[in-house]
Amino acid sequence: MKNIPDKLPKVGTTIFTIMSQLAHEYDAINLGQGFPDFPMDDQLINEVKKAMHDGHHQYAHMNGVPALTKAIAGKIKKLYDADIDPVSQITITPGATYAIYTALTAILLPGDEVILFEPAYDSYIPNIEINGARPILIPLSYPTYQIPWEMVKEKITPKTKAILINSPQNPTGAVLHKSDIEELQKITEGTDIIIISDEVYEHLIYDGLQHETVLKYPSLRERCFACFSFGKTYHCTGWKMGYCIGGSELMKAFRKVHQYNAFSTNSFVQYALAEYLQNENAYLSLPNLMQQKRDYLMNCMKQTRFKPLESHGSYFQCYSYADFNNENDFDFAKRIIKEFGVATIPLSSFYQDGLDHKVLRFCFAKKEETLYQAAERLKHI
Repeated sequence: MKNIPDKLPKVGTTIFTIMSQLAHEYDAINLGQGFPDFPMDDQLINEVKKAMHDGHHQYAHMNGVPALTKAIAGKIKKLYDADIDPVSQITITPGATYAIYTALTAILLPGDEVILFEPAYDSYIPNIEINGARPILIPLSYPTYQIPWEMVKEKITPKTKAILINSPQNPTGAVLHKSDIEELQKITEGTDIIIISDEVYEHLIYDGLQHETVLKYPSLRERCFACFSFGKTYHCTGWKMGYCIGGSELMKAFRKVHQYNAFSTNSFVQYALAEYLQNENAYLSLPNLMQQKRDYLMNCMKQTRFKPLESHGSYFQCYSYADFNNENDFDFAKRIIKEFGVATIPLSSFYQDGLDHKVLRFCFAKKEETLYQAAERLKHI
């Protein structure tokens, strides 16, 4: 139909859909899309059952169930020594991607600019462009994928409305350090630049490192939106449950958009999560659990020709094949599915210009037998 405008003319089918469809078609082991294949905690399942039997089936408050927002504020205080008002600064959302979209939609006007870093999670740029704003792309330094802060300074203009950061980072597993947040703080001091901070992997951080949330820093806290995911923390990505924390004035703008979109998220899961958050070990034990999986995959991959790049967080580790193959990463990833039965994600798909370093992203949030079988197949390349 000719009268339907194409608001996202550059957007086609996502790489995750393409690779997952191929994985299904060729019965491949799927280390592409980021979801666990191991069970979640029975305690949380039982809390959901209890909340359903207790009759929590009607609309929740737009901001979120008070017991849950209060539990989140308590957790933030304990982990990061940050005082967050559960009433005015926290909104429960149907997933973190929704929270990021809503935050951007709340603040952006046509002509605004948002600085962000590539390789980038695939929703960021469409979220910016659909609001009539312009993404200002800065490549992370290969192969460590750190932020080149001098370049950030050069890219800031009077049109800069926001800077979007992500740590631990998808797709690379890179993490921001205290020095990075201090640099961000210094660069944006005295400005009205808003920080959008994607922190969905906050508990999936390894090698003794600490998660550096923007919420630790008072000068950033009032002009940030920090977005989090219950799905990533509790191995239930299909629930699409997350939350956003922001300065009270920013959160008013966020809720104006939220109230006419999802309005609220499903109530019984919120009640269950409020109870389950009292089990601190459920998230404090995650770094050790997931680091073991990362290390197990790395050990299995020693029998292959792939070279691991550093990953200190997230579900993901990137592997280079530059030493033994010159195919572009998209074609190579497709051939691996068809000929060797393992699905990965080509890293070029996280760059607007398709920058190809001959790197594939592997998801290690899987059972050990899954990771072992994948490496056994890959050793034949």
